[in-house]
Amino acid sequence: MAVDATTVPAVFIFGDSTADVGTNNHFILPIAKANFPPYGIDYPGSKPTGRFSNGYNIADFLSQRMGFMKSPLPFLDFLDRSALRLPNDIIHGANFASGGAELLEHTGGLEEQIVSFTKQIQQFATVRGNITEILGLNATDTLLSKSVYFFSIASNDIFEYYLFNKTLNQEKFVSTLVYAYENHLRTLYSNGARKFGIISVSPLGCVPSQRIFNDTECVEDLNKYSRIFYSKMVAMLPRLGSELKEMKYSLGNTYKMAMDFMTNAYKFNFTELANPCCGSDLFPCILEVGLCQNRDEYLFWDWLHPTQATAKLAAQTLYDGDPKFVTPISFKQLAED
Repeated sequence: MAVDATTVPAVFIFGDSTADVGTNNHFILPIAKANFPPYGIDYPGSKPTGRFSNGYNIADFLSQRMGFMKSPLPFLDFLDRSALRLPNDIIHGANFASGGAELLEHTGGLEEQIVSFTKQIQQFATVRGNITEILGLNATDTLLSKSVYFFSIASNDIFEYYLFNKTLNQEKFVSTLVYAYENHLRTLYSNGARKFGIISVSPLGCVPSQRIFNDTECVEDLNKYSRIFYSKMVAMLPRLGSELKEMKYSLGNTYKMAMDFMTNAYKFNFTELANPCCGSDLFPCILEVGLCQNRDEYLFWDWLHPTQATAKLAAQTLYDGDPKFVTPISFKQLAED
């Protein structure tokens, strides 16, 4: 996975389908899977890997910016190769992200078909133990402290709450999400993580699955959840950082960034902002439905996920660190610090 000159020794990725690189391939039921054509049509070899994209996703592009060839393998891939001890290349990182994952823990049979955020962090603890067996305690502490931890999660919590619940007002519900996020970061910190690259929630009301019910316009009430989430994250993280003295973080304002992509679409060569490249009339993204040919001009690949072109642009923006979109430092500064 690694090339000769990487900025950091390892990358660990947590989240949902925006960062999943094949975790959900390991489950039986097709609850949230993308391991079939035309997913992956622009991936090397036109291979459907389980990424919810026509090619690479943001986990890949951020990893590439730090000198790796792509995202590290899913943790469950490593587990398949050795049930007793993870292979030695686990020291370069792992991807725990799982399509459908949420910040808040749920119970029920279908939850066994995804890896929740809580379980992802438990998996990281397993990885830490295996790296310690390989390198020893001191070297492991050093490696983990210099590694970068990327997060892209909370969208599914908001979608589910918006569509099916609403027992609390927006502010109170989002506060529960941010409180859960804080506790998860504390747990990772106690396990040696120090550098947190956090991707906030995009304008969820602007994804095609929501626009189709609103005359192709963004759903403002849903977008408000995204804005509140960012505002509460930007307030929580400095407070947490003042308590966890060695913690460093970079927070990407994905809402503002995506709105900029849409407002200035011509600058980024986007010609279609409301409709997905793959999927139409509420049919899912499958071969029988067909797909667009000019995929780099579409903001969205399917009803929920960005195209490879959008993911690459987002990673570039986060890494290079325009202060409008990333605070208090860029992902590049986070990696190099």
